[in-house]
Amino acid sequence: MSSGTGITDADGRPVPITVTAGGPAPTAPDAGPAPRIGIRLTPPAGELVWSCTPEAARRLAAELLRAAEEAENAPAGRPVTVGAGELRRGDVRDGDRAMTVESARTDGSTVHVTWKSGAGRSWTQAYAADAAITLKRRLPEGR
Repeated sequence: MSSGTGITDADGRPVPITVTAGGPAPTAPDAGPAPRIGIRLTPPAGELVWSCTPEAARRLAAELLRAAEEAENAPAGRPVTVGAGELRRGDVRDGDRAMTVESARTDGSTVHVTWKSGAGRSWTQAYAADAAITLKRRLPEGR
């Protein structure tokens, strides 16, 4: 990992991060020679050096992944309306029940959208390509 990670300090300045196998050993006398992961953050205010076991690194990665998914799945400040022809996989329809776009296929002026409910059921609906669809959440382009 390097400074291009998008991680910033509280003031919005980039924080270079280096993650290495074989990080600094703990100083506790009873700590054995277990493998370590080194984590070095270098914000403008000074350097922070941590280490952890591979198991702890996996737990941290899982927590970061969970938080990323939670942030991406949070509703936007306000719904966005797009034409049915602009729908893409992962878009979430605004409404009482969760409906996520699994696929959208255009056939002339008709768009066939396959939706998946929060309960796991799937179905396909046809829309005019310019039909307005209000979305609760839209993933960034390229996802």
